[in-house]
Amino acid sequence: MIDILAVFSTLFGLATSLGLGAQQANAGMNFVFGLEVSTLTQVIVIILVTAVALVSVWRGLEGGLKKLSEINMILAVLFFFFVLFAGPTLLALTGFWSGLTTYVTDFIPLSAPFGRDDDAYRQSWTIFYWAWWISWAPFVGMFIARVSRGRTVREFILCVLLVPSLFIFIWMGVFGSTALEQLYADPAGSLVKEYVIDNYRPELSLFGMLNELPLTGLMSTLGIVLALIFFVTSSDSGSLVIDTITAGGKIDAPRPQRMFWAVIEGLIAIVLLIGGGLTALQAGVTATAIPFSIVMLLMCYSIIKALNGELRLIRK
Repeated sequence: MIDILAVFSTLFGLATSLGLGAQQANAGMNFVFGLEVSTLTQVIVIILVTAVALVSVWRGLEGGLKKLSEINMILAVLFFFFVLFAGPTLLALTGFWSGLTTYVTDFIPLSAPFGRDDDAYRQSWTIFYWAWWISWAPFVGMFIARVSRGRTVREFILCVLLVPSLFIFIWMGVFGSTALEQLYADPAGSLVKEYVIDNYRPELSLFGMLNELPLTGLMSTLGIVLALIFFVTSSDSGSLVIDTITAGGKIDAPRPQRMFWAVIEGLIAIVLLIGGGLTALQAGVTATAIPFSIVMLLMCYSIIKALNGELRLIRK
């Protein structure tokens, strides 16, 4: 039962990511190249992402996923430093600390799915993102555990939990501060205001912010490429984990079997996108994540119990 819940949770979590990623990529292509924003274009994007993921799955962990991940991280770091130095550098760095402080103090009030009068915020942000992150828990946990084999618990906590989280805080602080500065500097003409506040098109917020910086076309194209490669690596690693679960724990299952799951992820994303767009994607991921949240809590208890057992053995 746990395996079945994990598979469904992972499938819908990845499908949601592919669907939302296709919407953002389509919006970026419309911004840069004037390509029409349509469901058909988004379906084509999902098909292309799935096709590249199939090639990566066929090449294996070392030849496919690892190389794509390394390329993506290099491009992401270059992208980050460009925004940092091309935008208001000092404000972006100070905004990171003020944003981090605000995040810590407001974490519980903003995260709780109750006690707020704004139902739209609670449904579109708190509950949806809460479910979306939980749906990624099975495959992310298993995948990181596999690639971290041989590391100590201390190394795992430092390199997998703390360092990436700090990098995400810095990333969001720099990009968010840059966008807010543009909004405050030109409240009437800012594209960030037009896309996010006036028309609520958050998928265009990144490109609106890049429009005020140098090399807009090049950097916007790089942003699209980064998003697509991230979704390719997510599909690849998710297929690997789902295949491991469905194969009874085998990590050397036939490659066509892994490719089958990559295709299924793409098909689910397409069906949800055509059937109801964002609403369907949100409903699908929420429905699968809620039951797995119970399993996740039990897994946390099991980990604590196992570590305490090992500690007692060491003391003996």
